Amino acid sequence: MATHTKSIREKPARSDGRRILVDRLWPRGLSKEKVAIDFWARDVAPSNELRKWYSHDPAKWDEFRRRYFAELDANEEGMAELRSHMGKGAVTLLFGSREARLNNATALIEYLKARR
Repeated sequence: MATHTKSIREKPARSDGRRILVDRLWPRGLSKEKVAIDFWARDVAPSNELRKWYSHDPAKWDEFRRRYFAELDANEEGMAELRSHMGKGAVTLLFGSREARLNNATALIEYLKARR
């Protein structure tokens, strides 16, 4: 299964496969029709406390990942729901952050690969 990340602000493409938003909050200024998501996995997004603590500070990336993975480990139901919506084939995890590299979608892919 090919899993990629993409900013929700980028245009949908056929190559995206299933498009899953992995943020707790809906991105400002975007309509649900425009972004064309298949599923909004807000239950596997970082908690509000973790999201606010991290604040996209690159110096906190390693600790963010550690804390986020612990949240995911404790969220069996949310992870099962995410996996059921991922299905087979291409999947694109969408993020709302303006940070293209150090974001929760990137961390989530790392988590999924490590726990296959």
